[in-house]
Amino acid sequence: MRVNQPAGKYYSTDYLKKLCDLWDFRGSGVTNMHGSTGDIILLGTTTKQLEEVFWTLTNDMGQDLGGSGSNLRTPSDCLGQSRCEYACYDTNALVYFLTNEYQDELH
Repeated sequence: MRVNQPAGKYYSTDYLKKLCDLWDFRGSGVTNMHGSTGDIILLGTTTKQLEEVFWTLTNDMGQDLGGSGSNLRTPSDCLGQSRCEYACYDTNALVYFLTNEYQDELH
């Protein structure tokens, strides 16, 4: 299953701990962080665990599900103004806007 990455790929250690604990409990524990699609890929679970994982990710962790499809890849950005003194615009804001604008094509 695919999980959308946050803007700039900034994660808190608390979030990563929760994600790993969830996947150890409901899945195989094997992940692919930012593979060819840019999404977090959670590998190996059973069908009856899917709804439990969806519920935990969306309701308990506030995570957007899905990720890229064949029509449009998941938008991704650099760290932008948060880490680069030469950044000309807010890359995180742009990716947030693009993700919301093209949400139907992404999922």
